[in-house]
Amino acid sequence: MGLTSKKVLLLAVLVAVALFVLTVWIWPRLSKGNWRAVLGRIGLLVATQITLFAVIGLYANNSFGFYASWADLFGQEQEPGVVTDYKTGPHGTELRMLGAERVSVRNGSRPATGGRIDKVLVQGEHSRIASPAFVYLPPQYFQKKYAHKKFPAVLVLTGYPGTAQALYKKLHYPQTQHELLKQGKMRPTVLVMMRPTVAPPRDTECMDIPKGPQTETFFTKDLRADISAHYRIGNEAKSWGVIGDSTGGYCALKITMRHPEAYSSAVALSGAYKAPRDATTGDLFGGSKQLERENNLLWRQRNLPAPPVNLLVTSSRQGEGNYRQTLRFIEQTKSPSKISSILLDSGGHNFNTWRREIPAALQWLGNHLKV
Repeated sequence: MGLTSKKVLLLAVLVAVALFVLTVWIWPRLSKGNWRAVLGRIGLLVATQITLFAVIGLYANNSFGFYASWADLFGQEQEPGVVTDYKTGPHGTELRMLGAERVSVRNGSRPATGGRIDKVLVQGEHSRIASPAFVYLPPQYFQKKYAHKKFPAVLVLTGYPGTAQALYKKLHYPQTQHELLKQGKMRPTVLVMMRPTVAPPRDTECMDIPKGPQTETFFTKDLRADISAHYRIGNEAKSWGVIGDSTGGYCALKITMRHPEAYSSAVALSGAYKAPRDATTGDLFGGSKQLERENNLLWRQRNLPAPPVNLLVTSSRQGEGNYRQTLRFIEQTKSPSKISSILLDSGGHNFNTWRREIPAALQWLGNHLKV
């Protein structure tokens, strides 16, 4: 049974309840002072608490999508990180179709009314990285009226570690766009949903790491070229935006500010403004202080020319640790960059807060992207 399976969660709940009942039932028998009774009481208490923690952990993982599988949890993710064998063609890469899913909206089984989610393997000619992506095609993509029209696209990124499935199962990006389209609040847009960890289990923070994974190149060159070559999507920067939460938010801002030739608009939901240095990242900068500064977004604003891009940042006055930095980022933004914000009175670093911000953020993106 998979880590995110409801059967696993239910089994953990049943075991926890059974151990609790067993503890209450036989506790009187273990009330003696001999060593066997003492060990019995300790064993029951430890086992009960372990199962309770397991229930809480499994529920939290199912709710927030931290880990997708047991291998992911234990750092043994088997998804391919680097591909060295490519088929050449007009665009240098070949997109592998891995399957398709229906969208959980009314009449979602019909692509022309509910859209469709394609699972593909994006293969990077320049970065030598391959990573799965979930491509949401809106209903209009399958309608005769739009048969010869191209669409704008948004790269949607999770936090770290995160799972791409959480973007449509928990954060409901396709469902939110579907509702906005019905209300006429945004134009039809293709969503390319991914985790920023394209070389698991390492947290690359969307960096081209010296002598390591070239994640920045993957997102700014390979992904756009591969997706645009196989779907009716504009290939210019004005047609591409990126949105992400937490680590994905930092990536969204960074790759747009550093590569305005690739992305014209970015949204950071509770994003950081510089990369962390911890056990999951390792040395991202190869010892280069200059490279570290260039990836610090507040430093870039103060010391480098502003790019011609549109940026939207979000935070909460209470409950978010990045609030003051977000205000500083807004204040430091210089023309020709344009800045907007969503500032909530209260909200934590969690899915519930981001679900409150996503409708307005998607509408904002839809108004800034063109084909």
